[in-house]
Amino acid sequence: MNNDQNPRSEQPDGGAHAAPGGPPQPPAQQVTGRQRLKAGLWPPRLSRAQLIVAVLLFGLGLGLAIQVRSTSDDSALRGARQEDLVRILDEVDDRTQRLEDEKQRLEDQRAELENSSDQAEEARKQTLEKERQLGILAGTVAAEGPGITLTITDPSGAVAPDMLLDALQELRAAGAEAIEVNGVRVVANTYFSGEAGDVQVDGKKIDAPYEFSVIGKPQDLEPALNIPGGVVQTLEKEQATVLVEQSDDIVVDALRPAQRPDYARSSTP
Repeated sequence: MNNDQNPRSEQPDGGAHAAPGGPPQPPAQQVTGRQRLKAGLWPPRLSRAQLIVAVLLFGLGLGLAIQVRSTSDDSALRGARQEDLVRILDEVDDRTQRLEDEKQRLEDQRAELENSSDQAEEARKQTLEKERQLGILAGTVAAEGPGITLTITDPSGAVAPDMLLDALQELRAAGAEAIEVNGVRVVANTYFSGEAGDVQVDGKKIDAPYEFSVIGKPQDLEPALNIPGGVVQTLEKEQATVLVEQSDDIVVDALRPAQRPDYARSSTP
């Protein structure tokens, strides 16, 4: 039995097929597995989640690298030879000793400066105190402190200058440190002159009652005036009245002008 179909050559899969009435077509190119993998990986198509994971992995890797580096540094000492370890230890000891020496040197300098400062300050204080004491003795500065007030009333005008000088000498011998008589400052070269009823101190006339303001220890000054046959009894024989009062605050503020010597000079360089 005859078929009316057109004859057609059997071709394997992948062969060329002839289109009816047209030219023959080239065979289709076969795609390999490697080509499919490459096409899937490039160009990369990253999602947001994948990008975050990549950043986290990079940070983790960096931390691990730093940790390995630190461990390698520590292990360098553990793996060093005994001679190297001894040398490193000696260097550390030498550095420590140098630092200790520097510390001691700085402490010595500080102590020296402190002592020098203290000595200079102490010397300055002593100089000022000495100046004050000399000023009191010279009568160029005022003085204040405990002492007595000696008041001699002479209604008959019988008190002579030598009697007042005796009172002054007794006060000095009893430890008087500063004395003022009727507004005249008493100093080392103070003198009394004149006659009874006309007394002068250092050339300045003073009138009764004669008042001595004396700074010193009251318990020593008053008994010195009241000894038997002393100043008080002598003045009372001349009908004078003597009053001695102790006080915790005697002020001696009469001043003498500072005198500059004509010939004497300080020997201190």
